[in-house]
Amino acid sequence: MFAPPYVAPDRFDAQLAAEGHAVVSPATVQRSFGIAAEALAALRPSWSDLPADGYLKDGGRYRFRRHSCFAADHGAEGQTLTLAPHRAHWQPLDYNALHGGIERWFEPMAAEVIAQAAWPQLLLGLAGVADRLKGQRPWFIEAHQFRIDTTDGIGRPTPEGAHRDGVDLVAVFLVDRHQIKGGESRVFEAQGPMGQRFTMSEPWTLLLLDDERVIHETTPIQPDG
Repeated sequence: MFAPPYVAPDRFDAQLAAEGHAVVSPATVQRSFGIAAEALAALRPSWSDLPADGYLKDGGRYRFRRHSCFAADHGAEGQTLTLAPHRAHWQPLDYNALHGGIERWFEPMAAEVIAQAAWPQLLLGLAGVADRLKGQRPWFIEAHQFRIDTTDGIGRPTPEGAHRDGVDLVAVFLVDRHQIKGGESRVFEAQGPMGQRFTMSEPWTLLLLDDERVIHETTPIQPDG
C-alpha cells in the first residue's frame, strides 16, 4: 500500500488551492477543527447502523448508507449549522453515468448522531475550508454515511468509477477499516495526465478535493485472508 501523502498541518489550505486536493492526517483534523479524538470515536458506532443501498444497478449488497442535508451560514455569532429538510440525492448523468438521472431516497442520519458535538464541528470546519477555497458564502452540505463490506466477496466504494460529484468541495473521511485489502484512493487531474494513489488506513484521515479540478475513485475491497 502507498501511504497517504499527509500535508503539513499549516499547509492543507495552500495545497488544496494549488493542486486541487490534500490529504489531512487525523491529528491535523482534530487540531484544525477543534475536535477531541474521543468525540470522533463516539461517532464511529453509527456506521454499524446503516440501511442497505437499494439503488445499486449491479445488484450488489455491499453498500450501506444514510444521507442528510445541512446549511452552513455566517451570522452575528459566527458560523451556524442547520439541518435542512430531507430530500432525495440526485446527480446528473454527466457526473454519474451509473446512478445519475434518478432520485435516490436514502434514510436520514440518526438524530442522536447529528446531536453529538463532533458532528457540527466537522461540518462547520469543512465549511470554513470551503470559504477559504471558494470565498465566504452560505454552503449547502450533503452528508453521506457509507459502509462498504465484502458480503459477496467484493465491495465497490465507487461503482461508477473515476468521477466528479458536481459540487464545490468534496470531503472524504475514512472512519475505519477492518480485515480488508484494497480500497486504494486515486485522484487525477480532470484536465491533465497527473495523478496520485494511496490508501487511507488511519481512522479520520481526510481527503479534500476541489471537485472542479480533479476526479477521484476508490478501488474495490476484498476480505483480507
